[in-house]
Amino acid sequence: MMMVEAVKKKKQKTKQSKRLHGLITLAMPSSPVSEQFRTLRTNIQFSMVDKKLKSLAVLSATSGAGKSTVAANLAVTFTLQGNQVLLVDCDLRRPSVHREFGIHNEEGLTNLLANHVGKGLDDYLHTCEVPGLSILTGGPVPPNPAELLSSNRMKQLEKDTAERFDLVIYDTPPLLGFTDAQILAGRVDGNIFVVHYEEDTKEDVLKASDSLKMVNANMLGVVYNRAPGGQKEHSYYYGYKDEE
Repeated sequence: MMMVEAVKKKKQKTKQSKRLHGLITLAMPSSPVSEQFRTLRTNIQFSMVDKKLKSLAVLSATSGAGKSTVAANLAVTFTLQGNQVLLVDCDLRRPSVHREFGIHNEEGLTNLLANHVGKGLDDYLHTCEVPGLSILTGGPVPPNPAELLSSNRMKQLEKDTAERFDLVIYDTPPLLGFTDAQILAGRVDGNIFVVHYEEDTKEDVLKASDSLKMVNANMLGVVYNRAPGGQKEHSYYYGYKDEE
């Protein structure tokens, strides 16, 4: 009987380990990578000395840069500091935040913005293992992502959540090819740009940078994902570099 229970616990632990693979700040809080996220959190806070950071967008030039994983781990790290944090999946073309936390994506931001009668923000929020962290998934892929993110309802949602939470983190679609992320980048308090080391080209990064300058986006810094250095835990390497 005890052996059966031990096997069940081992299976549950393995399942949880797989689910939290990308959430290294939860799965391995004492790891060097988790410490780098805490350092990134501190650098972000110090970069906003004249204004309190209430909203933060995590951006990338192309898909596959690890932007959603960075956004999810940052949300966890800020929450563990004692903040009430909301993580919003604004990549309405390929939502993935729900997979990071192992939650469903049947309804989410697109449903909320579609003005469903009788439903509000609380009807779509998810919680997770971290007390104080709320998650708003992307929901079904709409035919008009850019229009939804530029709508007055989205602007009102940004205002309402900024008043309700200590920090709102937006996971965005890639900058190149779409205007969705550019729209949000010009409205939030600060932006973090994720670069996939040795995968994103200099040309891609420069094009993305030009699009952000067009909306006067407040850039706080750059995260180099999978950059060499540190111990090879979960194959995630993060670095922080202030903009010059």
